Amino acid sequence: MTPTAYALWFVVLLLLLWLAWTYNRLVAARNAVKEGWSGIDVQLKRRHDLVPMLVDAVGAYARHERGLLERVARLRSRNVPDLEEEAELSHELERLLAVAEAYPELKASANFLSLQRQLVEVEEALQLARRYYNGAVRIYNTLLESFPTLLVARRFGFTPARYFELPLATEARAPEVKW
Repeated sequence: MTPTAYALWFVVLLLLLWLAWTYNRLVAARNAVKEGWSGIDVQLKRRHDLVPMLVDAVGAYARHERGLLERVARLRSRNVPDLEEEAELSHELERLLAVAEAYPELKASANFLSLQRQLVEVEEALQLARRYYNGAVRIYNTLLESFPTLLVARRFGFTPARYFELPLATEARAPEVKW
């Protein structure tokens, strides 16, 4: 073989190694996005598990808020979380906590305080999971849009991920929890 042929094979080998390395980076970034989403999913399920207990606790005191309680229960009953419905659930949970403020006996209830504290913990964990996920999405999407990585991403069908934007029930105002 001639020196030119060796140089050509060397360039082809380098190109193939770069292609494999780039593809593996894209796969790792995509898997980090999936991992981040699973963390959000766990926290959403935890929140959904708390909702019926909160509705029951508030419902015992606030019989005239039946419409609100039914909306929260309906939103919670969804098996597959939908981002629009999750945002609506966050809004309704905020309203539910505001209704609870009007009932001093409810606010003093150890059961309600425990549920409220758990909701705050779940919302904080959800916020951390959202930050991790959105960071993974940012890294992944940056890889997809960066040259020359975008050439590999397009060739192998990598698609951009969406950021997770969901208002948390405790974001607008932190519930008052007395220890």
